[in-house]
Amino acid sequence: MADEHSPLEREIRRLIRIAGPMPVSEYMRLCLTHPQYGYYVNHDPLGAGGDFITAPEISQMFGELIGVWLASVWQQLGGPENVRLIELGPGRGTMLLDALRAAKTVPGFQAAVVLHLVEVSPALQKVQERRLQPLGLPLLWHAALEDIPPGPCLIVANEFIDALPVHQAVKQTDGWHERVVAIAPDDTLAIALAADPLPHFEATLPRGLRLSPDGSIYEWRSDSAALEIGRRVRNGGAALIIDYGHAWYGLGETLQAVSGHAFTDPLRSPGEVDLTAHVDFEALGQSAESMGASIHGPIAQRDWLRRLGIDKRAEVLKAHVPYGKSVEIDQAVSRLTASGTKGMGELCKVIAITDPKLKPLPGFEMP
Repeated sequence: MADEHSPLEREIRRLIRIAGPMPVSEYMRLCLTHPQYGYYVNHDPLGAGGDFITAPEISQMFGELIGVWLASVWQQLGGPENVRLIELGPGRGTMLLDALRAAKTVPGFQAAVVLHLVEVSPALQKVQERRLQPLGLPLLWHAALEDIPPGPCLIVANEFIDALPVHQAVKQTDGWHERVVAIAPDDTLAIALAADPLPHFEATLPRGLRLSPDGSIYEWRSDSAALEIGRRVRNGGAALIIDYGHAWYGLGETLQAVSGHAFTDPLRSPGEVDLTAHVDFEALGQSAESMGASIHGPIAQRDWLRRLGIDKRAEVLKAHVPYGKSVEIDQAVSRLTASGTKGMGELCKVIAITDPKLKPLPGFEMP
């Protein structure tokens, strides 16, 4: 029955009946940002009551270290006035609050900052306004990075790129076929392959993947975000990007759905669950570099946080709190720096995209 489906699923089914199966990337875009039924339009996904938790919500130390990093880079840029401090996907504003509090130690930084938030969720915009307005800093919202006026900028994006739509293709004997979402014979949504191979697709692949065996899955994103970031920072700016992903190109499917802090079927309840896919940091860096920017990293989040002094910061905090809180601080450090293929400290990578005159950068120095 149609009324058993979510409103967005009914819309997706309508579009498939009209135009045929849709690419996975289009399905992901609709699920997250459909203007009426999209997940980010209608949900506050963060925290214990939401669907997932991000690093800034785990510990204030994460945002504090980012604040010190931003202020240090601002100094390297010559301390420009009216610097655009841009956050892509600011969540509840937690990271900015912690970052700006820590950056107060750098004279002149806060006075120079104008906050620009790229946010599509009306629910989160209200939370951001309530929490950030008391800072007394100029505060503006935008639907896209392209809408922000040009000028000196500091861009930060934590777990933002992984929510941008991802394409998938599967190697078959006659070429690479794009993965699509279709309506199966049993009337469920299902993953299928486009009937015709993608023309000349193999020539666009990294050279090391062109002889991949049949059945291999390759994921890629539009490079528009990386190109825009590179264009903005190449003359007086810097961007810090932290996200789940791989440092070098590779094969495999990483699209996943999360609901209530648990993994679920990406095709279940479109618009009601969060969808993400790992970031290809090599492709991200190459696209930004093609615009004339310099690339620093990527490196593991664990190494970056430790080089910036998260362990020392934890000791300072523990000296002023009861034992129970001290244990919580240790647990937060452990969670942010956890090793292993599934540990946040290793699976999350950090990359900086900057004006070529900036080097070396805090946390990215060679050990």
